[in-house]
Amino acid sequence: MKALILSGGQGTRLRPLTYSIAKQLVPVANKPILHFVIDDIINAGITDIGVIIAPETGEEIKKSITNAGFPAKFTFILQEKPLGLAHAVKVAKDYLEDDDFIMYLGDNLINSGIKEFVEEYKENRYDATILLKEVQDPTRFGVAVVDENFKVQRLIEKPKEPPSNLALVGIYIFSSKIFSAIDRIKPSWRGELEITDAIQELINQGGMVKAHKINGWWLDTGKKDDLLEANRVVLDDLIQRDIRGKIDEKTKINGRVVIEEGAEIENSIIRGPAVIGKNTKVKNSFIGSYTSIGNNCLVENSAIEFSVILDHSKIIGVERLDESLIGRKTKVVKDGSVNKAVKLMIGDDAEVRL
Repeated sequence: MKALILSGGQGTRLRPLTYSIAKQLVPVANKPILHFVIDDIINAGITDIGVIIAPETGEEIKKSITNAGFPAKFTFILQEKPLGLAHAVKVAKDYLEDDDFIMYLGDNLINSGIKEFVEEYKENRYDATILLKEVQDPTRFGVAVVDENFKVQRLIEKPKEPPSNLALVGIYIFSSKIFSAIDRIKPSWRGELEITDAIQELINQGGMVKAHKINGWWLDTGKKDDLLEANRVVLDDLIQRDIRGKIDEKTKINGRVVIEEGAEIENSIIRGPAVIGKNTKVKNSFIGSYTSIGNNCLVENSAIEFSVILDHSKIIGVERLDESLIGRKTKVVKDGSVNKAVKLMIGDDAEVRL
């Protein structure tokens, strides 16, 4: 079995950050989202991985994956223009050949992992397997109707009157039959080849499509609030106390906190779960729960909570930074009289004075 990770797209919902960084490389708990996806795939025993990339961010995706040293073989496949998930599969046909494959959206995370679903698929030889999650507002998603055995009956994209609350998670397993189904569908009103239409066509042709409902969390990190929530959930679930940096005698560390090598903490309070990256300096500051601060940052005379700060950024004199997403090489400084909490979303290489 092969894997196909979709890491193209323009990430418009995360702008301005995604003007200069691929959305799949934005970190949660100081680890790029895409790296969680790759780990999940490798843990399921799949080491032949194709990655769909876009012209704008493809080189950055390649570099990140290559530098990480994953124990897998990667093939990078250029999709010149994003024309739907089914179109991405079509673009990857020469790579996928006649093999079964898992398709995983590069900005999605689930805590249960895919190993169980991959093993069941191999045992039963379905034509496709889809993952589903109960959601409060099914009108925002593709929705599945299943029978008592969780065989998929039909799929509806963003229905006004949802027949169920089971939304499609961005993880699918396909046999090569999906290619003929894609060949038979037409672009939707959005001008895209929809994967839901292709799966429905597979069902119409008598294909066996099995669904699994996941009970743990599923995170689509396409927007700022979603990404901050993903950071919170991952810190809650995966972080254990690990102090490798330097801490002076005036600093207090409470709870599950990771302080990486080369970090220096002076006269500060760090309240977990939280992560402080390599070579980052924190002075006279409070770092609250659910905060991830990247590598080579400086935080001085500030309080930060429920936020993600990317590498090489500086936060100076900010009395309370909350629910914020701060890009790389960015400087946020208080030099005015603002004394209330601020919530910011800033792209790379910016300077903000409060």
